[in-house]
Amino acid sequence: MTAGWGMLPANRCWAAVRLWRKVTTWSAVGAAFNSNPVRRLDLLQRHGLFGVPELSSTEGFERVQRRALLEAEQLVAKACRTAPGASTVEVFDKLSDTLCRVADLADFIKVAHPDPEYREAGEKTCIKIGTAVEKLNTNVELCRSLKNLLDNQEVMDQLDPETRRVAELFMFDFEISGIHLDEEQRKEAVDLNVKLLDLNNQFLMGCHMPNRIDGRALPTHIHHHFTSEGNYLQIGGLHADSPDDVVREVAYRIFLYPNRDLMDILDQLLSCRNKLARLVGYESYAHRALRGTMAKNPGGSMRYMFTHHFTSSFTRTEKDFKMMKDMKCKLNPRNPVISHVLGGVCVCCRFNIEPSLYSPYFSLGSCMDGLNALFTQLYGVSLLAEQPSAGEVWSEDVRKLVNKQTNKQKIFLTQRASLQDCHFTVRGGRMQDDGRYQLPVVALMLSLPRPGRDAPTLLTPAMMENLFHEMGHAMHSMLGRTRYQHVTGTRCATDFAEVPSILMEYFATDYRVISQFARDYQTGQPLPQSMVTRLCESKKVCGAADTQLQVFYAALDQAYHGKPQSRSTTDILIDLQQKYYGLPCVPNTAWHLRFSHLVGYGAKYYSYLMSRAVASMVWRQCFQKDPLNRDTGERYRREMLAHGGGREPMQMVEDMLQKKPSMEDFVDALVSEMDPDFESIIMDSEN
Repeated sequence: MTAGWGMLPANRCWAAVRLWRKVTTWSAVGAAFNSNPVRRLDLLQRHGLFGVPELSSTEGFERVQRRALLEAEQLVAKACRTAPGASTVEVFDKLSDTLCRVADLADFIKVAHPDPEYREAGEKTCIKIGTAVEKLNTNVELCRSLKNLLDNQEVMDQLDPETRRVAELFMFDFEISGIHLDEEQRKEAVDLNVKLLDLNNQFLMGCHMPNRIDGRALPTHIHHHFTSEGNYLQIGGLHADSPDDVVREVAYRIFLYPNRDLMDILDQLLSCRNKLARLVGYESYAHRALRGTMAKNPGGSMRYMFTHHFTSSFTRTEKDFKMMKDMKCKLNPRNPVISHVLGGVCVCCRFNIEPSLYSPYFSLGSCMDGLNALFTQLYGVSLLAEQPSAGEVWSEDVRKLVNKQTNKQKIFLTQRASLQDCHFTVRGGRMQDDGRYQLPVVALMLSLPRPGRDAPTLLTPAMMENLFHEMGHAMHSMLGRTRYQHVTGTRCATDFAEVPSILMEYFATDYRVISQFARDYQTGQPLPQSMVTRLCESKKVCGAADTQLQVFYAALDQAYHGKPQSRSTTDILIDLQQKYYGLPCVPNTAWHLRFSHLVGYGAKYYSYLMSRAVASMVWRQCFQKDPLNRDTGERYRREMLAHGGGREPMQMVEDMLQKKPSMEDFVDALVSEMDPDFESIIMDSEN
């Protein structure tokens, strides 16, 4: 292994030194994140990644993996001889925890570690553990031990609701893996699942792979926007926020240019998923994926959400498109063609939302100050910045937070360039055999700028909002207190998992919250309320078009995972974009080959719409009047955050809202996000 910058030398750790800002009003957390981290001499024993001793080298993955598989064998044997009862579920959960603690950690390392050898070791471990899990899900004897419990109604009636639900969820895992099939078909199901692991990895790698073009084909004045590679330029994203019309168009056409190999991988992936779903008895992969969610199935309610929302917001969306087209004509009269990436430019032009004007108020330290204050006021939870032990983290830019109340719950934040910000559960919470609670560990990967020589890390408004979003996931994991790891925190129905994170976006755009932390990192002056108002109003610009775009993405995801069609994935995209969005597909582009959510959210991308609707209802009914109310925060924690996947998601929503929402309520909540005074906002911004 090379001595990459991802692992700190054994005799060093971090120390916080000189603060960039001149004011002295940050909390300890804010000061730590607004300081310049440097390493100092430390003779303490070196730890492995996340405190796992073996993971001080890549070879340690093999040892950790081997130990987990050996322990899993012993737990399988124990489960098969355990009499029906709560102990059956406890052994199953311990088995799940044993494998997940290794697989989840490795899943994070394979995407976050800067050393390619560590990433490769993490990926191999994921595949090894994933293959073992697929085999366990078709283990007839193991399934029989669980079935003996579920079939014993007298014993089941004595179990608490969470234990009964977890038992049913474990059986669901068996069923969707084909436990009811004969031996030959079960083997086929395992083979399909293993093949899917490989196809998922291939597609994700392809999604994030930049395209390149001979630099001579592009105007020289835009070369500096892209990465040089000899005579070639690498295009690794859409550059949607660029004010330069040429840069956006070049990036759009080149980054989204069709890749035949990746197209073939996507076709194989969708075909493989369909075969697996049909093999285990489902009408389509979408039917298999949506069982147990709030949506239940891809039937009428899903189509209602798509079509009724499109109808309800049609007029508003048309206005958005007209505004985008007018703006494009002003920017480039010779090329009036517009695409969905123009929305952000319209916001900046209409409202003068220049990120650089806001960034001094959104230093990383001030934002962490705000989050800490918010969590303290709502939940009585405060965070402390703690120096990582030598070797505990994988990069110099990793920050470590602990829950002051427990001093053991850990959140790791890493600043690393990526296409999207992510939350990972590294270790789930669960009640252990000795009566102590296994506290969760989570990691966040955030695409944030590096600190400057004379300034700390400064966030744009969008980055600040993303930070709040991901910390919403983190607190969902941290505040969960489920008995079982299998349903801890974000391990719940996908269309419920996004509710806490999206709800945090509302806090991030409320002046009563922002005013608590948004201060200039040099002068300490608060962000003017007029700028916050303008920022909040700007979110309504192109809001209808943005939501409609999400409807299109969700419909496309459902179409890909529904019954197979005798058309290419590109033809399906063109058809649905015309039906659900309104802007035509740009010729010779293949946006769907960059749709990485097809892997993690296959047939469930609609979850963002469903979760946004729920979050909107919770915000308006519970928090809008007083976003810092402790009683409301505690009720939200008690009714929604604490249960993870241990309760039916819709039941948690009903308990929080104190009503059973209909599909019409979900659609109305989405439509209500579009400001009714849209026209006056536009006029005011132009005056």
